[in-house]
Amino acid sequence: MALSYPTRPGDIDHLIADEHAIVERQFQHLEAGRGDRRTLVDQIGFELSLHAFAEEVVLYPLWPEAGMEDANHDARDEHHGMKELLVTLDGGEPGEAEFERALTELIALVRHHVSDEEGEELPSFRAKVGPERMADLGRQFIAAKRQAPPAPHPHAPDGGGAAEKAAGKLAKPVDEGRASATGKKKRLATDASGLLDPQAQAVVDAHSALEPLPFETLAPDQARKQPGPDAAVRKVMEERGIDGPEPVGSVEDLTIPDAAGGEQTLRVYTPAAPASGPLPVIMWIHGGGWVLFDIDTYDASCRGLANKTGAIVVSPGYRRAPEAVFPAAHDDVLAAYRWTVANASRIGGDPERIGIGGESVGGNMAPATILQLAAAGEPLPAAQVCVYPLTTAEQYGESMEDAADGRPLNRALLSWMAAHAFDGRPDAARDPRVDLLGLPADRLAVMPPTLVITAERDVLRSQGEEFTRRLQDAGVATALTRYDGVMHEFFGASAVLDKAEQAQRQAAGHFARAFSDDR
Repeated sequence: MALSYPTRPGDIDHLIADEHAIVERQFQHLEAGRGDRRTLVDQIGFELSLHAFAEEVVLYPLWPEAGMEDANHDARDEHHGMKELLVTLDGGEPGEAEFERALTELIALVRHHVSDEEGEELPSFRAKVGPERMADLGRQFIAAKRQAPPAPHPHAPDGGGAAEKAAGKLAKPVDEGRASATGKKKRLATDASGLLDPQAQAVVDAHSALEPLPFETLAPDQARKQPGPDAAVRKVMEERGIDGPEPVGSVEDLTIPDAAGGEQTLRVYTPAAPASGPLPVIMWIHGGGWVLFDIDTYDASCRGLANKTGAIVVSPGYRRAPEAVFPAAHDDVLAAYRWTVANASRIGGDPERIGIGGESVGGNMAPATILQLAAAGEPLPAAQVCVYPLTTAEQYGESMEDAADGRPLNRALLSWMAAHAFDGRPDAARDPRVDLLGLPADRLAVMPPTLVITAERDVLRSQGEEFTRRLQDAGVATALTRYDGVMHEFFGASAVLDKAEQAQRQAAGHFARAFSDDR
């Protein structure tokens, strides 16, 4: 079930519901008999261990103060039962009678617990303490997960928060050492659903083998030190003896103004075999939820597009949250686009043939930039490409359920990024630069010919496809392709993933047709 009332991404009840959705989807894989059964159960054990610890440290000690003593006792008893079953599962193997019995009981117990928590306890607690308290508790909840042992401890002390913290501090290094020794840790960040094609599975397996900590449990500066999707692709390339990165004519970093009076980097890629004369230009905007990643992470996408289109590709290094929250990134991208138009000849480009696009939140900032240019009466790009774009801050559509557990982007990480990107700006989620699905048709009608690319195993799939429908209804020439069997961030993996190569060629063809028509 889903929460029946509005929340913000960083609220503790919002975070808890995200984690419930992830585990529920993993249960569905197990019930359907698909995926890697051992890995799915290990992942569920890891997720529930962190989740239970954080609830017991942060949330449950407050319930008696809110007059919820009975709920506190019931929830702790249910957590204890879950941990006992997880210990049984950890010591058994799929197919064994005791393993399967414990799994059946765990699924039933967790679903009952979730029903009570989301249907009664969380809304009651919110009503008693107020929505502002939920945001502060959300920050504490995330911090507690960083201290949590990654395995269940049913006989750990139950001391209303302090005792759990002490026990967790002692247990965490032991649990982590055991997970590394058994190889479990290398599987915890993969997609075990069995729904990815083999090439995509190899990429997420490679990322998991790098043993990243869950981004959504870390502070932003810590999360940025974790291996990103580009590291996974490089690992697969190394294993297969594939040289990289893809060679282009040149790569140059320029320093240009940002929107705050400071500076940002604009990376400029020229194609390996440029035509004579001024070249068309594509601004390609990187993703990362406005918090993670940078132009280096999306280097492969830019190289591929430069060579496949014969265009100059420019990539702006906009400011990120939480150091610079919304609308800093949007403002910087707009400033970079205007600089590119004004200085196209300086980089060998044709200011009359410019396209724009991006991945993830980059696929949000491309249309947001067009809207602002249109409002200012400035010339618009000839074409745009939005790759698995974020088009609303709402948890929109069926993909929020069926891809809740996706990797590398799951529901919990999406909320973590939004909480940092919109910190202190509760109105940001409704801003038309973010909530593209909330725009009327007459505003969307200004968009140039658009290509939208989505991925099947992606929480953003539904909103990207709904954005396509809204554009088409507004009369914009818009094409949509959903790539099945692949995940969020697949686009830059063309060196090892055929569907990424196909998607890049499709994007390049879309730009090339627009540039040809504009000559």
